[in-house]
Amino acid sequence: MSAIDTNRVHGGVASLGFGSKFFAALAAWNDARVTKNALNRLSDRELDDIGLCRGDIERIAHAR
Repeated sequence: MSAIDTNRVHGGVASLGFGSKFFAALAAWNDARVTKNALNRLSDRELDDIGLCRGDIERIAHAR
């Protein structure tokens, strides 16, 4: 099993304008995409071991 650790700092985004807001949205979308892909690669047994089911993946990927 693998673990993904993402430590992205989003501080100060609101004060830097459209470009940084766009970048933050793009980064959030990519983080959700990577999370969904990683969770979808797990077997049902591995998901059960961490207390999840296939129906939880979308909610977990977009949680902040």
